[in-house]
Amino acid sequence: MKTPIPFYLEEILDKVRYSDGGAVADYIPELADANPSYLAAAMCTTTGNVYSAGDKEERFTIQSISKPFVYALALQELGLDAVREIVGMEPSGEAFNELSLNAEDHRPVNPMINAGAIAVTQLINGVDSTVDERVERIRSYMSRLAGRELGMDERVCGSELEHSDRNLSLAHMLRNYGIIKDEAPDAVTTYIRQCSLLVDVRDLAVMSATLANGGHQPVTGEKILDTDVCRLTLSVMSSAGMYDGAGRWMAEVGIPAKSGVAGGLLGTLPGQLGIATFSPRLNKEGNSVRGVEAFKLVSRDMGLHLMSTEERYGIAPIRDIHEEEDTYVFRLQGQINFNAAETILYELADQDFDNEAVVLDMSGVTGSNRMGRRMLKEGLRRLRESGHDIGVVDPDNRMTDLKMSDGTEVPVHDMEDYEIAGEEI
Repeated sequence: MKTPIPFYLEEILDKVRYSDGGAVADYIPELADANPSYLAAAMCTTTGNVYSAGDKEERFTIQSISKPFVYALALQELGLDAVREIVGMEPSGEAFNELSLNAEDHRPVNPMINAGAIAVTQLINGVDSTVDERVERIRSYMSRLAGRELGMDERVCGSELEHSDRNLSLAHMLRNYGIIKDEAPDAVTTYIRQCSLLVDVRDLAVMSATLANGGHQPVTGEKILDTDVCRLTLSVMSSAGMYDGAGRWMAEVGIPAKSGVAGGLLGTLPGQLGIATFSPRLNKEGNSVRGVEAFKLVSRDMGLHLMSTEERYGIAPIRDIHEEEDTYVFRLQGQINFNAAETILYELADQDFDNEAVVLDMSGVTGSNRMGRRMLKEGLRRLRESGHDIGVVDPDNRMTDLKMSDGTEVPVHDMEDYEIAGEEI
């Protein structure tokens, strides 16, 4: 049984595909030539399952999405106190390329704006590091986060270096105030090469899921970052990752996120998953127009808003599985959200049912959201198409509308229909 999640992502892309507005970044010639029709989405759970749709193999430069990850690396190498000496943690309320320094000590207000990112980059690999050594340290670390070796787009890098006057002015001011020690051109070269790493949406989803997973890369299993580092990084992303649109983003979407001017957009839901989209047309804040709309839909459908009052339980969603004559009964429990439904679908896919019937017992379920119900119904529909009889035990009506995506109803059973070892389920 195939999981329905890639089809859901395709549906999201279809809904935003014709969103109007925005334009590709035109202040960098190589980015100005980007195909504005590209559109892709990916999702990676903390259990290491990766789903994707659209132009998922199209690679683009990571740009400012590198900022939270390099900030995390600086925290990992030096600790919070040392990093806070050169960059703050407050939202700026200004555009990403403004100077935005604290009045009293001239530190950049946060690491998500260009000035803050340039300052943070200079901490990596030690103050005596050469540009090449520092860039390789960053590239190697980002490759571990993605789970594969990342390359660099030298054309985009060269194009950005030729049009880097504003970043150079930021670096000169930072050097003037003693925030960075490198020569300004070296500082900017390091930063632009960092931004020129090539990724696709699947890479970004996996990297994001590593933050969500407390620093454990969910696909390779490698422990890359400390849990506290991930917590601090996500906190700064939530308040400053979307620049001067951060407040509106958190109110409407409610997911710590970071955007890049090549069209990438990354979001992290702690403890659950990482999400990424790619669409090159940007709004006035420099965020992907269609990516923002896609995130709004996903957040609403899946109940991902951090401020949601929906109950979230960490218990296993499957209490047990019984085989009674020619019927498999899955006893479910807890809150059925995306993560719980995904676990249930994978367990259903792993079972060898032959021609047996499959019943989901919802008696122990305390609640469910729209996405969890939708995934379970789709899983049941696919089992039925594979030749199985299906049904649910749903005394508290947790599945609400018991119709599947094709409009047919899910058969409802009574609890007394199934007895295991003389005990009612």
